[in-house]
Amino acid sequence: MQDKNYSMKEAMIFSQRVAQLSKALWKAIEKDWQQWIKPHDLNINEHHILWISYHLNGSSISDVAKFGVMHVSTAFNFSKKLEERGLLRFSKKENDKRNTYIEITPEGEKMLLDLMETYDPGKNSAFSGALPLRELYGKFPDLIEMMAIIRNIYGDDFMQIFERSFANIDQEFTDVDGKITKKKNEQEIESVQ
Repeated sequence: MQDKNYSMKEAMIFSQRVAQLSKALWKAIEKDWQQWIKPHDLNINEHHILWISYHLNGSSISDVAKFGVMHVSTAFNFSKKLEERGLLRFSKKENDKRNTYIEITPEGEKMLLDLMETYDPGKNSAFSGALPLRELYGKFPDLIEMMAIIRNIYGDDFMQIFERSFANIDQEFTDVDGKITKKKNEQEIESVQ
């Protein structure tokens, strides 16, 4: 057995620090998130499922649960509600009848894009709390240590999807007049001309 190079007190203090800071941060994030999506009659799980479905483009309920950090039954039940509203579509794959797959519908994508356009950083506590650090250091905190902890808990797949969703936003969206909008693809540009 390997000797531990930390004390029990050090381990407990670290664990409690992370727990208390995470809880405080989550309460602020939860409140802001709920206020942001409220006009679209969504809850956090529904919005998160739409977000994941958009970025995974045809994912299984198991994948949604995994990347949404929720129980499979939670992912399924909230996905069902989104399907009833016409925001998601359920399907089975010919070569995989055991898993249920979901994909975002054009109406679901429109709602997600509308939400992105209404994002107001001034109403986001985490953003507002990090702004003085950006002003001081010229950039937002990297969160690299937090990401390393999450990678060690949830694995590389989780972090790959996490990074892909933000890379998608960076590539597919632009900031126009203080609003986030989807870039027009070449076909859309040609049809306008």
